[in-house]
Amino acid sequence: MELNKEELKQAGLPFLLMIAGAGMSVLFIIIFSELAEEMLENEINAIDEAVIQRINLIENGTLDQITIFVTELGSVWFLSLCTLAAVIALWVKAKDKLGILFLLMAIGGGGALTKLLKHLYGRGRPSINPEIDAIGYSFPSGHSMGSLIFYGFIAYLIVRSARKPITKWIAIFVAGFLVVWIGFTRIYLGAHFPSDVLAGHLAGAIWLTITILTLEWIKWQRGNFIKVTRVFKRIINK
Repeated sequence: MELNKEELKQAGLPFLLMIAGAGMSVLFIIIFSELAEEMLENEINAIDEAVIQRINLIENGTLDQITIFVTELGSVWFLSLCTLAAVIALWVKAKDKLGILFLLMAIGGGGALTKLLKHLYGRGRPSINPEIDAIGYSFPSGHSMGSLIFYGFIAYLIVRSARKPITKWIAIFVAGFLVVWIGFTRIYLGAHFPSDVLAGHLAGAIWLTITILTLEWIKWQRGNFIKVTRVFKRIINK
């Protein structure tokens, strides 16, 4: 029986990508663990202070106003409204129950994980300022983690559904730009140390990857598990 290479490609490629994603999650976990250990042992303080001093050199009134606006794009209230809007859009456009479920899991689970990690490490902030949500513990940055999870998941949904490559790349670029900008504002406004922001991005990437991998696994099992099994049986029987 002749091996159907196209069938193997269509069914097996997503599986290989999931394995690669799992490997990335492990890498992110290792880096986060190392960063957290250095933070607890105060080994990263000098780097934090050096970065903050450099950023302080570019402070000005215009940038102050821009960063105050941009930082709100990663706030709990704003991401909550955006999540609600995304849920409505997913339901109206495609009645995507799985997409809605996993979007809510990504945001809700990410929020719970943020609180858990903050209380676990208990790091104080550079400064306290309720006007920019600079309250509570500092490590990891909730704005950085939440924005990466939300904008990253929205970019994933667009990449998954869009037909034109340019649309996919725009989604990835915009999401990445927002995540980096929001992270920068948290340092600029004195709400977080740079290592807090990096930790937020790493923790967000871990949770986002796990969420997407789980969703992809469910979708893959629905349509491709039987195909892959059949193809591998052909390989064994050749």
